Amino acid sequence: MIEVQSLSRYYGSRCAVDRVSFSISSREVVGFLGLNGAGKTTTLKVLAGLILPSGGDVAVDGVDMASSPTGVRARIGFLPEDPPLYTEMTVADSLRFVGGLRGMTEGAIADRLPGVLARTNLDDVADRVIGELSHGYRKRVGIASAIIHAPKLVILDEPISGLDPVQIVEMRAVIKGLKDECTVLVSSHILSEISQTCDRILVLNNGRLVAQGTETELAGRFHIGGSIDLSLRGEEDAARAAIEGIDGVKKIIPLGHTDGVISIRVSMASDVREAIAAALVGAGLGLRGISDAHDELEGIFLELTDHEAGGES
Repeated sequence: MIEVQSLSRYYGSRCAVDRVSFSISSREVVGFLGLNGAGKTTTLKVLAGLILPSGGDVAVDGVDMASSPTGVRARIGFLPEDPPLYTEMTVADSLRFVGGLRGMTEGAIADRLPGVLARTNLDDVADRVIGELSHGYRKRVGIASAIIHAPKLVILDEPISGLDPVQIVEMRAVIKGLKDECTVLVSSHILSEISQTCDRILVLNNGRLVAQGTETELAGRFHIGGSIDLSLRGEEDAARAAIEGIDGVKKIIPLGHTDGVISIRVSMASDVREAIAAALVGAGLGLRGISDAHDELEGIFLELTDHEAGGES
């Protein structure tokens, strides 16, 4: 569906994207993960046809970007982090207008509109003025505008930025539903959302693609053992002294304390939960709870990035 070979983009003498290559299959939801300045947004803008690459090849649905940029753009829907919306229009009128800009006939728009409204959960506000809607609804209008012309590829740049927890759950369902009809590329720096919405992950760092695969594949490749959260009664220093020497313990992170009960997170290179529990009990500390921290992707990300990024994102 998407073929990218040795893609580069320079801003003057500075390289924002450095010889990036990857492939994405039809109807995959793929996450684009990276620190601010890693090159995510620049890469997405190239794929969307908004800026030209400095080098390399891009093809979408078999159409080459260099030889037919208009043909590629016709196959793509793009939602930037701040959707450009016609706030004085109603939702339905705005989508009809965008469909017209995309070259759709009135009949085609009429046939397509009900399904788009349903897929983005906008049925109840179709006749509302966009300027009166909440931030979450405006994001959904942005996605509806990006898919009104039935594109082969939908690119979403930080789609949950600024949403509250309820809106995030709703947006997550919308994104997952898009794969029924198109390929989806999602850019985010929020690790949990990439983990919960995407089939596969592409990791960018300093303009280069440093890893790609499923979360499980990357965890196995980089030997990530996961993290656990501990709740115990006692002193933090005593807990740290009891477990920091255990082979396999990588990092100990204090999470806070309440009424004499402390919480800590332990990052592990391998599964050493039993050894940790035994050490804490042996040190006379009251172990009250132990649970998975569910941050495997965070461990992968920390392994792959050096936390030193700057410039264009």
